[in-house]
Formats: sequence, structure tokens, C-alpha cells
Amino acid sequence: MGGVIDFGLVDEPVDEITHVVSPHGEIDALTAPRLGRRLLDLAEEGKRLLVVDLSAVTFMDSTGISVILNALRHQKTRSGNLVLVCPTERILRPFQITGLVGRLGIFSSRDEALGGLATG
Repeated sequence: MGGVIDFGLVDEPVDEITHVVSPHGEIDALTAPRLGRRLLDLAEEGKRLLVVDLSAVTFMDSTGISVILNALRHQKTRSGNLVLVCPTERILRPFQITGLVGRLGIFSSRDEALGGLATG
């Protein structure tokens, strides 16, 4: 009785230590572990600066937020950073509700996020 899972990941290397991950579709209990694994794998590959571009995400629950926070903690232990692209209110809202807006690097565009990695 399961439905089609609308989720995918697009990886884009920027340079030797910087990488953009762009999930699309819904990030929930079924799909968040895939995102989490990819973010941790990138850290293991030496990518210290990560941008998670949420522009094509249609829904995200608390599991998705948890995966992002875990990846950020992992990056910080490696002297790295992780920032988010949240161009719409729909995707920004969960971070506002949980009080994470001031604690995470959240940008409205990919270019701003890549620039924010250096200062974040």
C-alpha cells in the first residue's frame, strides 16, 4: 500500500573541500537517512565545507532537521562547516519554528551560501 517516494539527491563538487548537495522532493523519516548518509560520506571523503541546497525540497519534517543538525555537528568536529539554502518561506518555516534560524547558516541563494561558508 506504499506510495511512490518522491526524493532524490544531486551532488555538485565545487572544489577539493567544498560540495553542494541538492535534495529534491520530500525529506521525511523514509528519505532523511539517505541524505544523512550522503552528508557523512562527503565529510569522510574530505569535504569540509558543505552547502545543502533545499530549493527543490517540497516538504521536510523533524527527521530532516535532525539529519542536518547531525551533519553540521560532524562537520564542526572536523573544523568544517555546513550551511543551508532556504529560498522560500515554506522550507525556512521549520527552522523558524524550532528556533534554529539564528544558529544555522541559512541563505536565500546558493551564491550567498557559498560565500557564507568562509564566514560561517
